[in-house]
Amino acid sequence: MANPLNANPLNPSQGPADQAAEGEPDVLGSAAILIVDDEPGMRNFLQRSLEKYCPLVEAVADVSLAGELRRRCHFDLLIVDIRLPDQTGTDWVGELRAEGMNTDVIFITAFADMQTAVEALRLGAADFLLKPFRLEQILSAVRRCIERQQVMRDNILLRRQLDRPVLPIDGMAGSSNAMQEIGSLIKRIAPATSTVVVQGETGTGKELVARTIHEHSDRSGPFVPVNCSSIPSELLASELFGHTKGAFTGAHQAREGLFTFAQRGTLFLDEISEMPLDMQTKLLRALEDRKVRPVGSDREIPVDVRLIAATNQDLTEAVKRGTFREDLYYRINVVSIEVPPLRERLDDIPELVGHFSRGLAGEMGVPAVQLSHRDMVALQGYPWPGNVRELKNVIERSLLLGRLPADCLGGNGNGLGSNERREGVGYPLGWKLAEVERTYILSVLEDANGNKSEAARRLGLSRKTLERKLKLWEGEQSGPV
Repeated sequence: MANPLNANPLNPSQGPADQAAEGEPDVLGSAAILIVDDEPGMRNFLQRSLEKYCPLVEAVADVSLAGELRRRCHFDLLIVDIRLPDQTGTDWVGELRAEGMNTDVIFITAFADMQTAVEALRLGAADFLLKPFRLEQILSAVRRCIERQQVMRDNILLRRQLDRPVLPIDGMAGSSNAMQEIGSLIKRIAPATSTVVVQGETGTGKELVARTIHEHSDRSGPFVPVNCSSIPSELLASELFGHTKGAFTGAHQAREGLFTFAQRGTLFLDEISEMPLDMQTKLLRALEDRKVRPVGSDREIPVDVRLIAATNQDLTEAVKRGTFREDLYYRINVVSIEVPPLRERLDDIPELVGHFSRGLAGEMGVPAVQLSHRDMVALQGYPWPGNVRELKNVIERSLLLGRLPADCLGGNGNGLGSNERREGVGYPLGWKLAEVERTYILSVLEDANGNKSEAARRLGLSRKTLERKLKLWEGEQSGPV
């Protein structure tokens, strides 16, 4: 009679191991696995088989050695034999669960009954395999666990993205000297793992700089952003380092911290100057030891995370005031990038306007708006206290209204401004020569208070030629005026 446990009670469908889609990286390529089995043959078989797919596979014979390894390394998955010499696998995993461990576990055993399967289910086992099993079975079970973890982490990160204020992620367009220098610096530092401090006013695009560094790096993990000023100080440690079940009121289940989510990736701490002093101490220790301790736990978890911090404050002044730790400042300030405010790179505005107009028009399903020379002059004559973020909002309103709003730019949306302000201002790259000529001639005529003779003199034209052009344009109903 067939043993009813030969079919996996937790996952009855056990076909060949699912392979990664062609052209896509296998999820096992970043997995760390710990095997606990006292049978040398099975232990060696599992280790040799999984090492072909996973970068870190450790195998030990008992719970004591497994505990030592877990204190030194972070594992994404445990493969545990139920019958072990010093303690049963289910008892050991039960103790780990009570401490707050939420790592996936696959139980394996040669002796199983329904009671054992129920106990495995109660402990939240991800899978349950009866020896002997085929290589395809264990690979399929391991791959399902890692894929499920990846989906869960992606969902959490996506929720954080949706909860965050929208930042000008596409706002790094610009060919000014300042932006070219930042681009060159990013290319130099991106491959390294050194910490970076990005400084600049609110809305200048500090997170964009951090994302660009991550995208040009060799980091295989995700980019995880967190705003230190938006999280209550009493919850910040839990958010960054995680917590165990019952660590504080409301901690109904264990939770991994953002350091763990950013494993082998980049953690971006925005507004780090707002971090409380006691939290700064914990962050410094985590960076120095490359380990984090979840709230309520006595176990440290090794992490491989690159840190990029951002602030709109002068950290050296914060150190002098005693609101920012000097040792943490020197630890994170390996490379510093200063993002200039938009008012200091006004030459980038035409390029930014075109970039935002194309992107937002597609997202909103509205036709693009061609701003006039008059509009561009007004945009370049405004001080932009909200920086690139404010410019993006103005362009979005312009797309909705079909024109540059009259009440934007502090009431200067319609004003050409002085000759000095207009000098050197370019025209949108999409304009034809005839549009540029018409706009320029009409603006000079307006500056001459409608005096055609004076306007012709300034333009270097005869009055007759000017009148002929004006007559040609009289019948036109629209244009870039």
